Amino acid sequence: MMNTFKTALLLTALTLCLVLLGEHYGGRNGMILAFAIAAGINFFSYFYSDKLALTMYRAQPVSREELPRVYQVVERMTQRIGLPMPKIYVIPSDSPNAFATGRNPQHASVAVTQGILNLLNDDELEGVLAHELGHVRNRDILTSSIAATLAGAITMLARMGYWAALFGGYGGEGRDRDRGGGFGALLMLILAPIAATLIQLAISRSREYEADATGAHITGNPYALASALEKLDAYSKRLPLQASPSNAHLFIVQPLLSGRDFASLFATHPPIPKRIERLIGRSSVYGAQN
Repeated sequence: MMNTFKTALLLTALTLCLVLLGEHYGGRNGMILAFAIAAGINFFSYFYSDKLALTMYRAQPVSREELPRVYQVVERMTQRIGLPMPKIYVIPSDSPNAFATGRNPQHASVAVTQGILNLLNDDELEGVLAHELGHVRNRDILTSSIAATLAGAITMLARMGYWAALFGGYGGEGRDRDRGGGFGALLMLILAPIAATLIQLAISRSREYEADATGAHITGNPYALASALEKLDAYSKRLPLQASPSNAHLFIVQPLLSGRDFASLFATHPPIPKRIERLIGRSSVYGAQN
């Protein structure tokens, strides 16, 4: 309940950030427009964020016959914890990674890269899939998607407002003079995306810890997930998966961010050693079972 309250509070802060940004540049009309944008973003994220993420990474649906190794594990765990069977996708990439998406457990999808299937043994793969089902069970996929989309909208609006203020738009000279002119617009351009990104990351990082804990509870084997995280961290750095800042938070380990957005300056995931330490009591799997 406390985690749900914190997430709702952070999402409210993101929405208020967007609304206040609209008020800064456009007064009352700008505030109303920004609120309408926030409502539209939430609607779009609710129904289409999963399809957008899967399409972006060219994820292909696979049948039980095509990928029995994953289906058997996921079917066993979903029956154990009372979740509907999600759709299974494979991403045609040699970089090892995985993510879950969907607005609720009834519309969930789990995507794995070809690289992760080649890298992990059965126990480690089970740990990763349990982590992703943890996201589904905790109902935090949609929350993270909405947070990312709102943060992106704030960044975009800040940029638009800066250029409009620079050339005398959104209220003219009087409004620009009252609100600090070009300097005020520049300040908003810098601070608004940073604030939005920090709020988004607060949501994303806490969710990763929770999904790790849930995944370890589902399998009863935290060492398998810890071992998988250590392998994924090492191999994904050698062969990184290019990802967009808007949905990099979906993956189990942080992919390589593309673009030069403010969001690319911040880590979307907690450090792997800290995640491993929470799972097994030390920051490395090596020697943990001895």
